[in-house]
Amino acid sequence: MKQILPVQIWNNGSVQIGNYINAYIIFDNLKDSANFYWSIYTTDPAGVLLTQGNLTINEPDYGVWSSTNDINLAAYEWICSQLGLTLI
Repeated sequence: MKQILPVQIWNNGSVQIGNYINAYIIFDNLKDSANFYWSIYTTDPAGVLLTQGNLTINEPDYGVWSSTNDINLAAYEWICSQLGLTLI
């Protein structure tokens, strides 16, 4: 789980503030494509789940991501770039 700049998210009839993103890989063909699950929470570690989804990374981004030294951080950076979020 990584901290993000606060983001307003509509959840259960009210606007709440998301401060953390969690992500993990759900599929990787080890060639040119992978799928990530992501979720945004109010606080860490026992925060309220505000939103969630899946993203697929393909070439050329897959090649850059899979060849980096810190594959975990690179995944968070890529996911945040796709969602318009900023890691802290």
